[in-house]
Amino acid sequence: MATTLGEIATFLHAKLIGDESIVISGLATLTGAQAGELSFLANMAYRDQLQSTLASAVIVHPKQADECKCAALVMDNPYLGYAKVSSLFDTLPSANGNIHPSAVVSESANISENVSIAANAVIEDHAVIAKGAIIGAGCVVGANSRIGCNTRLHQNVSIYHDVTLGENCIIHSGVVIGSDGFGFANEQGKWVKIRQIGGVSIGNQVEIGANSTIDRGAMSDTRIGDGVILDNLIQIAHNVEIGENTAMAACCKVAGSTKIGANCTLSGGVGVTGHLTLVDGTHITAMSLVTKSITEPGSYSSGTAMSKTSEWRKSAARFRQLDDMAKRLKTIEKSIDS
Repeated sequence: MATTLGEIATFLHAKLIGDESIVISGLATLTGAQAGELSFLANMAYRDQLQSTLASAVIVHPKQADECKCAALVMDNPYLGYAKVSSLFDTLPSANGNIHPSAVVSESANISENVSIAANAVIEDHAVIAKGAIIGAGCVVGANSRIGCNTRLHQNVSIYHDVTLGENCIIHSGVVIGSDGFGFANEQGKWVKIRQIGGVSIGNQVEIGANSTIDRGAMSDTRIGDGVILDNLIQIAHNVEIGENTAMAACCKVAGSTKIGANCTLSGGVGVTGHLTLVDGTHITAMSLVTKSITEPGSYSSGTAMSKTSEWRKSAARFRQLDDMAKRLKTIEKSIDS
């Protein structure tokens, strides 16, 4: 689409410096932008690029407004401005409100108005698809599951039975919600499966990245709060609870029955063991392993910093000696005290 800079300024509630009639037809980086495109400056590492950009306009902080050689949209949070204006140029195809002839929809399913169901999708018995929902090609919505208003399932999403998805959610391709939790009992060396009779309950405005999995609860539901965002390749085990507005980057793994609070962040590759509690406002840095509950908000890390392999091997050998060293130190301290 194309729109004027004045219209964008009104949409963003931004201060406009420059010609409001400039037509903007797309978004681009400072270095990649051409005439007719809008860019933004949120990272000061790219500040020098303001001088050379060919963009017709840039979203900037008030402190950088005078440095902009083209038209400027001035906001306290340029990155937020970029996020909002991106919705005006989204290339995602819109829903058509039709059910494809190859889709298989149970007679007992409840399909509301303006629902789009693409080719080869399957909607099983007593499923409920609310108004404006979009079910992509090859998706399966299991028996008794509910998809909220305006929620989108991209291609090849698998929703098992007894799963509830809230409104305005985005579920990316390959996601599996409601698969069995990893529950087994051992009988004389053989594994006996524990039937997972709970479901999954997901709130509103949740986004789940491609190929992520959320297991159903063993007895009660696994629960994901409103506004949670999960990146690609994330594993959420059975009966995990995640508080509202928590964010997890790619490849995080959360073991069963752990409760993660609201407004937490887990960076890429974080692991959290089972039956723990992470208080609201907990932030875990990349590749950390959380093995005990966190009761005070703040930033936490584990692991060791990268070093040359030869140095790391020496350090690893010393790690194994720490217990002995601690005992020897305690003996020396007692000797000094005496």
